[in-house]
Amino acid sequence: MFSELPANSLIRKGADADWLPADKTGFGTSYTTASNVWFTLQNGRLSEVYYPRIDTPSVRNLDFIVTDGESFATRAQDASTSLTRLVNLKPPGSQKPPGLDSSTDSPRSLTYQIENRDRADRWRLTTTFVTDPARPTLIIDIEFTSLNGKPYQLYVVYQPQLNNPLVAAPLDESGGTKGKALVASDKKGQVSSALVAAPDFTETANGYLGTTDGGADLAQHYQLTSHDGSALNGTVVQTGRLPLTGLKDGQHATLALGFASAESKALDMANDSLAVGFDRASRDYADGWNKYLLSLRPAPPSLSSGQQGQLYAVSSMVLAACEDKTYRGAFIASPSIPWAFGTGLINPSGPYHGVWSRDLYEIATALIADGDLDGAGRALDYVFNVQETSDGSCPQNTMVDGTPIFHSTQLDEVSDPIILAYQLGRKDAGTWSRHIKPAADFILNFAPLAGYPAPYTMQERWEEQSGYSPACIACEIAALVCAADIARANGDKECAQRYLATADSWESQVEKWTVTKNGPYSSSPYYLRLTKDGQPDSGTTYNLANGGPGAFDQREVVDPGFLELVRLGIKPASDEVITNSLKVVDAQLSVTTSAGKFWHRYTNDGYGETSSGAPWLATPPDSGTTHGRLWPIFAGERGEYEVAAHNLNAARANLVAMASTANEGDLLPEQVWDNQPPTGQLGFVPGSGTTSATPLAWSHAQFIRLAFDLAAGQLLEQPSIVAERYLRSKR
Repeated sequence: MFSELPANSLIRKGADADWLPADKTGFGTSYTTASNVWFTLQNGRLSEVYYPRIDTPSVRNLDFIVTDGESFATRAQDASTSLTRLVNLKPPGSQKPPGLDSSTDSPRSLTYQIENRDRADRWRLTTTFVTDPARPTLIIDIEFTSLNGKPYQLYVVYQPQLNNPLVAAPLDESGGTKGKALVASDKKGQVSSALVAAPDFTETANGYLGTTDGGADLAQHYQLTSHDGSALNGTVVQTGRLPLTGLKDGQHATLALGFASAESKALDMANDSLAVGFDRASRDYADGWNKYLLSLRPAPPSLSSGQQGQLYAVSSMVLAACEDKTYRGAFIASPSIPWAFGTGLINPSGPYHGVWSRDLYEIATALIADGDLDGAGRALDYVFNVQETSDGSCPQNTMVDGTPIFHSTQLDEVSDPIILAYQLGRKDAGTWSRHIKPAADFILNFAPLAGYPAPYTMQERWEEQSGYSPACIACEIAALVCAADIARANGDKECAQRYLATADSWESQVEKWTVTKNGPYSSSPYYLRLTKDGQPDSGTTYNLANGGPGAFDQREVVDPGFLELVRLGIKPASDEVITNSLKVVDAQLSVTTSAGKFWHRYTNDGYGETSSGAPWLATPPDSGTTHGRLWPIFAGERGEYEVAAHNLNAARANLVAMASTANEGDLLPEQVWDNQPPTGQLGFVPGSGTTSATPLAWSHAQFIRLAFDLAAGQLLEQPSIVAERYLRSKR
């Protein structure tokens, strides 16, 4: 459609592109693999839509503008807004879908509804979002109501950013009107979109962001004064007017946003979804998710109802929704683009909606807990498929097709798949020879720097530092013990003995490498976040990154990571160094908010927003510009410790604290505000989510895992072979 370009077409037009903030309030997709499109909601509107893979954002936003044509034009998200996840969605004429248990009245799903209400009580807009289970189409049900009996005009303003383009500059996309539809395509012709409406748009316009876009036109003139049929080679914005007035005869419409490689095919997808209709599509969408939930283990009794019960259901669906539909087993960390990870620092966006072996392990262990063994198995298969065949290592992170994003080596990420294989009972000869043995041998022989062999890692679990980390060493020890068990199952006694001898050696030395006896926080020994040199009583300094101190004494940096030694069955919960270290991290890192008690990652962490609430960005050492906030996952990890220590009431309090951080869409964040949030502004409530990655799959996985651990009164994910060696054998 756009093959004949004008002579000046090489000049990109429009303002610089960007992505919306990462604190999503809604996230959804059909459970089917045929619908390879995912939507997110943020701040009262549709935000990023991912297609054709969950690592590929292809839409920035879709907004609605209401105007009287004469005196005002208001973006719907600027009105009073509320969001609801529809638990009891009953479209007109719908019947109770098959497969429901007797306690369920209607399907449970990732169906979200936004209500935007004019602050002057002139109009109300209600939009409901699902994807068509049969095809890659987002369907939006629209109900527009005049509250004062006067007619209004409703416009859709859509900004495609197809195929995860380079942003922070004008894009190179093209869009146009085809019949009554708005179609767009990326420069390479790999991804196209088509936006159609029923009833049809009565006006359309194609322009460039910040210059000729329909939103700017409406803001200035209260109606469309330009109706350009195309916009080529730029940051395209497309606008369509719906034939709704808000009065009784003009209150309802449906939008379908279809995707494909070619515009004609995308248009077919959108029109086919419109023909199906929102009622049928939403019913099938909800039924698919409800059937998935019914295939899982019943929620623990304490979570069977109420807000925590809903959060359990959403957490299970969020984890499943984070799996790619082309590259099965590729579960991403978050369907969001935080801070600088979609602009200058990483461009095009990638890390958070990539696959991390560590996050994959957290997700898979939660899938095991809730009964989705097939999903956990796919996760393990995925990481084995991207494992480096030359040396047995695992990538730091990848796009869903296995393309590496970052390139460091983290020994916990090499270790986690071995532990997961043991937990899934994968001891067959092929798994052993092709995956377990190469990975275990890599851990055993890793020596990146002269004089610093494994368990020294080039990066610990926060991606920022090399050294001897108790959290990473715990994973390495557990992995070697699990590998030894799998080796024995395959008749390789020599490897088993070698792995166990090394694991025992490291277990006996972990305190020597990571526990200080002369640190400033206690007269008794306590674990450090890490040591750079394996000498925890030395005053060795290192750069904390994220604008923190450029030279900070390692004895003054603590984190809760040592609890992995307890969770994985290497140290007992009653160990004196463990219990003293808990006192230290509580004193140095914990904050009690109205939502519960949470912890910072580590001393002087700078990975978070600025003091004004502005986004995190890379800053030089000693700048102190950005500030790490509290992480809900640490409430979950502390809860697991309390389960191991048989303090179930304390563990239950940790679970309640985690649940309290969920937003109105039942999504759990990466970080929550501490008791020193930005001042002078609304929305910064201690214990509520920051603009960090939301939903974070790890947070949802941790919630699920702790809930089942609590119900069982033990750590279900703890490798029994490890606990037998280091806990039960020493009783």
